[in-house]
Amino acid sequence: MFSLSPIVPSDVSTSPLSQALRRNSPRYTLPSTPWRSRAIHGGVLLLWALLLAAAFQQGGVAAWGVGIAYVCYDTALLLFVGWHARRLMRPPTATTTSANTPTGPRRSVGVIVAAHNEAAVLPLTLSALLTQRDALDQIVIADDGSIDGTAALLQGQYGLRQPELGQLSEASTLYPTLYWLRMPHGGKARTMNTALQRIHTEAVMTVDGDTLLDAQAVAAVRRAFSAEPELVAATGVITPVCSKTASGRVLQWFQTYEYIRNFLSRYAWSRLDSLLLISGAFACFRRDAVLAVGGFDADCLVEDYELIHRLHRHAATQGLDWRVRVLGDAQARTDAPSDVMAFLRQRRRWFGGFLQTQYWYRDMVGDARYGWLGRLMLPVKAADTLQPLYGLTALFLLFGFVASGHYHLLLPAASAIGLKILIDLAYHLWSVQLYRRWVGDTGRASLFEAFCAALAEPFTFQLLRHTGAAWGWWSVLTGRASWGKQARLGLAAHEQRP
Repeated sequence: MFSLSPIVPSDVSTSPLSQALRRNSPRYTLPSTPWRSRAIHGGVLLLWALLLAAAFQQGGVAAWGVGIAYVCYDTALLLFVGWHARRLMRPPTATTTSANTPTGPRRSVGVIVAAHNEAAVLPLTLSALLTQRDALDQIVIADDGSIDGTAALLQGQYGLRQPELGQLSEASTLYPTLYWLRMPHGGKARTMNTALQRIHTEAVMTVDGDTLLDAQAVAAVRRAFSAEPELVAATGVITPVCSKTASGRVLQWFQTYEYIRNFLSRYAWSRLDSLLLISGAFACFRRDAVLAVGGFDADCLVEDYELIHRLHRHAATQGLDWRVRVLGDAQARTDAPSDVMAFLRQRRRWFGGFLQTQYWYRDMVGDARYGWLGRLMLPVKAADTLQPLYGLTALFLLFGFVASGHYHLLLPAASAIGLKILIDLAYHLWSVQLYRRWVGDTGRASLFEAFCAALAEPFTFQLLRHTGAAWGWWSVLTGRASWGKQARLGLAAHEQRP
């Protein structure tokens, strides 16, 4: 549970990591909100209120002003991403992949596998890690109090001896780089923090227990961190996998193209040194940098997202040239929600954690000291806090026009919606082409399915996303947000166990 009030830390440890977190996280002593942040956040809300009022006073297209604003905003973001991602149509370079020749020493790379009751998919994850073309220097299974047979699996199949709670095991007798960190159940962030302090590699990948890395992923990560000393965090490109049920197939269809657009967006923002979103399911960090800012925050619902804010903040205040980016040639598949309620719970947590982080770091919004991150990215995120409100309001206004018999107002709205669908169609098709070039697979994704998704998404999947976000808002306002549980159905259905 959490609220937007200052949080009393649940971890009262005086360890160096906890002290570093207190020094670097604004949530312990929330800063005052500067005028620029108030103006940006307040302006987005005021615009919504004015446009909503106009719906009851104006005719023609102005009556659906909320919808027009929503369409224009979303289109502007598409154009921004398209402009900065156009470079992906050129031959691959060091800016589009991590295949550049390292100029520095070869960095050691380890991985922490966050696992809580993941026995069904853990063998798949470990198989992918143990068969990498570039072998990992250390693999730590960060077992967050699993009670589902994980212990028996690690002992019987992987040659590990069960350590005491809170301790790291000796190396596996079968796989010399494999270790088991056994923790009492306290949440992913706390277990990851303990693992960060026990692992000995320079770069540390974080992989969820339900994520499968492609065979060349570690090599791509190692090249990137060896070639760029300033790189402190990076994310691989992830493909969602759902179950083979009817709902799973539909959700995988929509989420596949959502992920394509999202990762292209991350590439575009990384061009401006403004990338904030690193997928915890497959990320890599420079270990010393993460320890310097205090590790993962156990009181945040999206600890990976919050950590990137803290790294950017620390770099700016200390005058460090730290960089965050996405690696197109480091790829993985991860289990994604396969039914509507699981999807809504996931998006509720994601959006609730986003609001939580936006509030803690609100003083950075509009601050030019953070470069494009402060001047553009964080103001965009300020607008995103109310994007579901705009989208759902636009939908309800259309229903209201029909219910009240104001059919003449539907034509302007329908014209705007039709134009937006055409723009989305063009962008969807182009984004697939960009994505194929980027990941080095010309057969990846289907142009026909992308076309169909663009037609169906505004009236189905997009509304589902906004509903999950609205639920996130409700959870924040009522203080009832939590991680929740998610069944792992996709990878187990698509892969055969070794």
